[in-house]
Amino acid sequence: MSLQDSYDCVVIGGGPAGSTAATLLAEAGHETLLVERDKMPRHHVGESLMPETYWIFERLGILDQLRASNCVKKYSVQFVTNSGKASQPFYFREHDDRECTQTWQVRRSEFDQLMFDNAAAKGAHCADETRVVDVALDGDTATGITVQQAGGPRQSISCQVVVDGSGQQSLIANRLGLKQIDPNLRKAAIWGHFQGAHRDEGIDEGATVILHTKDKQAWFWYIPLHDDIVSVGCVADTDYLLKARGDKQTIFNAEVANCPNIESRLANSKLHGELHVAREFSYSTTRHAGDGWVLIGDAYGFIDPIYSSGVYFALKSGEMAADAISAGLASGDVSAKQLGSWCDEFESGTQWVRKLVGAFYSDKFSFGHFMKEHPEHRGNLTDLLIGRIFTDSAGNIFNDMDPWIEKLSR
Repeated sequence: MSLQDSYDCVVIGGGPAGSTAATLLAEAGHETLLVERDKMPRHHVGESLMPETYWIFERLGILDQLRASNCVKKYSVQFVTNSGKASQPFYFREHDDRECTQTWQVRRSEFDQLMFDNAAAKGAHCADETRVVDVALDGDTATGITVQQAGGPRQSISCQVVVDGSGQQSLIANRLGLKQIDPNLRKAAIWGHFQGAHRDEGIDEGATVILHTKDKQAWFWYIPLHDDIVSVGCVADTDYLLKARGDKQTIFNAEVANCPNIESRLANSKLHGELHVAREFSYSTTRHAGDGWVLIGDAYGFIDPIYSSGVYFALKSGEMAADAISAGLASGDVSAKQLGSWCDEFESGTQWVRKLVGAFYSDKFSFGHFMKEHPEHRGNLTDLLIGRIFTDSAGNIFNDMDPWIEKLSR
């Protein structure tokens, strides 16, 4: 497609964060360009959605499309210990019987395409196969980008605001040296899609299941998708998972053998496509906005895949950033303070998921044992798994969980 030389906003990255921001900015009347490096649709990890995505989907106007899709419905999360003991599922509707507590397991290629197309339908100029060659920075102030479409020449585009939703590329954060790897979460993952794998029945068919290996050195996600596909991934410390013990298939097979529950679930399955590897994916950024630019989604940071929070955080950051940008454009203020005015609230909510991640990786901690002693926190924990983290009571569970973990660590 032909691109203009100037827009109000340029959004880099056609994932959930970028498409959300572009949709809302275009709907607000701002001339918005959304660029994606790859040809859509494209493969991506992160298929399990948190229920709190419902409200953003409602605002974006795509709930009816999701309801009508063949995406598997997700009603719960379940944990399986290293001894093979399964927790009672955390059924979201037992805590809240509204429609918003049912969500979906999505094929990201299809989901991201839906989001990208919705941005175009709402008025954004959307271009895939468009690589951002450079972000124009005058000191710390962004003034535009340089792009190259497939087979075409480079083109400079000016704008008032650059929204970086470039994912783990983190174009602006890497350019300005803002990205910091989390030293306590140096993890790696090997994952793939499997056809013919075991599926639970009824309401449990779409459950996300988290399973520890026998020695607790690693854990698996198990996410049922449509078309008889299950996403299965193994996560562990990078030094452990990717040490010299063969190729990715050999390593993955060894971890499957170390997790009898996963082994039985995959017994009659075959790998659909290839295995993928990612490493050092837990990081933050020391600044999230500057004059004329703001970070969203994985370009802002990523915690861990354990609670499937990545897509929700991408959507939420895209929504919050879009509102701040729109207000700034309306008032003529695209300063760092205005464009990042949502970040403190965002951090105050996401900290609870970060603490929950820390609890999961505490060696002797068990959610089952903790909930047995503190059943009064089951609703609070379910809220966190739903994604209800932007409330005054979201962190109450840690009043008892933090001392419990500290005691176990002595």
